[in-house]
Amino acid sequence: MLAHRSEAGRMDHSISLPNCAQRWLLSAFADEASQSCDEQIAALCRAGIKRIDMRKIDGYNITQLPLDHAEVVANKLDAAGITVAYFGSPIGKIDITADFQGDLEKLDHLGRLSGMLGCKAVRIFSYFNEQAAGMAQWQQVSLDRLRRLHDRAQQLGLVLVHENERHVFGDRCDQVRLIADEMRDGQTFKLIFDFDNYHQSGDNVWDNWLKLRDVTDAIHLKDSDGQGQHVPVGQGGGRVREILVDALKRGWSGPLSLEPHLKHSDAVALTGPHGQPNESFARMSTEQCFLAAAEAAIALLGDIQAPVG
Repeated sequence: MLAHRSEAGRMDHSISLPNCAQRWLLSAFADEASQSCDEQIAALCRAGIKRIDMRKIDGYNITQLPLDHAEVVANKLDAAGITVAYFGSPIGKIDITADFQGDLEKLDHLGRLSGMLGCKAVRIFSYFNEQAAGMAQWQQVSLDRLRRLHDRAQQLGLVLVHENERHVFGDRCDQVRLIADEMRDGQTFKLIFDFDNYHQSGDNVWDNWLKLRDVTDAIHLKDSDGQGQHVPVGQGGGRVREILVDALKRGWSGPLSLEPHLKHSDAVALTGPHGQPNESFARMSTEQCFLAAAEAAIALLGDIQAPVG
């Protein structure tokens, strides 16, 4: 991944990838290890992961992180040699009747943080339908909001990366394919494939992959068993190994984000997670759970000889 200096003087590690070589870029939601920046950095270093998906840090959601504190965080990350892969925002995780202006303001704030933290990629969602509006209305409002987010992101020099999530418009395969056809441009709007969210929706994850692999720009490493209990990636019903092997054979390149949910940390609880924390990890600390999840993911990637860089 090529990097260049931002106006703030830091290296800009964007989500864009070279076309000449297959490369998988591993990062992790380190707020599943701890709330504090120092402890998140320590957990990443112990796991051997040098990229962070920044969602909540030192008590702040990334969309509310004060600029002065962001400078402190940036200096700590730089000292540890850790770069920010994603802003794990909650944008799009509200109802279609909720005030949209708040999402635009969140995106504007991430635009201000982008140069400071060397990140342009913003994880987003595609809106709940809590009032049970008709499908046509749900689709229209969701797509309209995504278009407006796209236009604002383009102005800010950000990249939106849409995650399939339970109960938002972009939940099931046909909805995500529609979003891809309407929105994905390979520049400002890209797509995440989350194994576990499709599995928990009741979709056939392998079939979804076959239909979406040509529009998949990034992958979330998360898995669960038949009872909805989260398990280390590759040990559940998400068809993770098979899909990653297929991606490898096809020459896929892109970011991989570890989001294990083995234990519902404070950060995870705030996301309104689907699925259950794993009872076998109940006596372990959040950091221990995070490290166990990272070890399993890294072992799986090594076993299939993935080109992790």
